[in-house]
Amino acid sequence: MAAMPRTLDDLTWPRSTQRLVLRRVEPTDVDAVWAYRRLPEVSEWLTGAPSGFAEYAALFVQPERLERTLIVEHQGRVVGDLYIAIEDGWAQSQVAELARGVQAEIGWVIAPVAQGQGFGLECARELLRMSLKDLGLRRVYAQCFEANTASWRLMEKLGMRREQHTRRESLHHSGQWLDGVMYALLADEWSP
Repeated sequence: MAAMPRTLDDLTWPRSTQRLVLRRVEPTDVDAVWAYRRLPEVSEWLTGAPSGFAEYAALFVQPERLERTLIVEHQGRVVGDLYIAIEDGWAQSQVAELARGVQAEIGWVIAPVAQGQGFGLECARELLRMSLKDLGLRRVYAQCFEANTASWRLMEKLGMRREQHTRRESLHHSGQWLDGVMYALLADEWSP
């Protein structure tokens, strides 16, 4: 039995959904991605929001970031980006080798001009398919601030299950401690 690929490099690119093209990010995508990530309604929910383009451009080309980021295009225009970080599952030391590279954290950002058209659901479904079928991962999870209703509702539309709700555990850039949520889906629960 051939080993399942466990990195994005092992997959064929670009990938197409009904209306979208997903492809590996390139350093030249920085302008298109910055155009929507810098907007207050987007940066409100991001893990980090650099203060300006120069800072963002420096972060954008870091090898670890490039290897985990995908671009979402609609009719040749960048309308979002996806995140996938393949990681080890928790395991006792005796079986730790069997838990290497078996799960992924996923995430998405859709440009405001492209929201409300189902693009988030469409590309997130492909991200799940890619993770659970093509990469052969056993578990996928996603996290967000609980106040980011659009994101956790998307997780529920994907069939993901809320596994965690933390109380005022995440410090937001506003200075407020906010609740967080985490959703997950196991490969044997997924229905394409």
